[in-house]
Amino acid sequence: MIIDCHCHAGPGDGLTGPWDSNAALGRYARRARDAGIDRTVLLAAFHSDYGAANAGVARLVAAEPERYLAFAFVHARRDAGRIAAMVRTAVEEYGFVGIKLHRHDAPITGEVCEVARHFGLPVLYDPVGLTSVAELLAGQYPDVNFILPHLGSFADDWSAQLALIDQLARHRNIYTDSAGVRRFDLLEQAIRRAGAHKVLFGSDGPWLHPGVELEKIRLLRLGAGDEGLVLGGNLLRLIGGAGWG
Repeated sequence: MIIDCHCHAGPGDGLTGPWDSNAALGRYARRARDAGIDRTVLLAAFHSDYGAANAGVARLVAAEPERYLAFAFVHARRDAGRIAAMVRTAVEEYGFVGIKLHRHDAPITGEVCEVARHFGLPVLYDPVGLTSVAELLAGQYPDVNFILPHLGSFADDWSAQLALIDQLARHRNIYTDSAGVRRFDLLEQAIRRAGAHKVLFGSDGPWLHPGVELEKIRLLRLGAGDEGLVLGGNLLRLIGGAGWG
């Protein structure tokens, strides 16, 4: 089973770029099927109201539950004081299986981590290059699993990505995904130093082509066992299967 752990979808209301505009799934879905991707984890686009955005994602999941799961997007500062309630709704009403947040909105907080701990959820947090936060997360929340996508920097911050590889190798609960990682040598190094069990396949769809992103994993020439971990096994372990095993 091939699982894309990182695809945005649903309503956005900022209209400053694709990242906060409506993220339609039609083209992504066709490309994913053509590439042989079986299932996908959906994340909201940037939005001024993540409660509404998560509800929109929930409708997409409900329409095709055999293909989609989702993480609840929260804003660490704007949603402060109600993150537990938002995540409870997402988990108990929508069946979501993780938490997503982005430093573009606000840095991750202890409140988010405590909520993740309470619900037993992984956290997908984009640090926008500030990968030193992994040291704090690993030390203070060793029982919470954190995925720092893009090898820590969608902007190809070479030093940040190298630093995250070190964090992956040293900390049991720090993971990354392959979405948008253009420095292929660093992706290879992450697998070599930290192990295939610390890297998840993600595409950052619908804006990046899932078939292109999947081919990067194929080109790593991993053994069948390691490739299986990257392409879905690691995600299933982090979400406890969620009926997808």
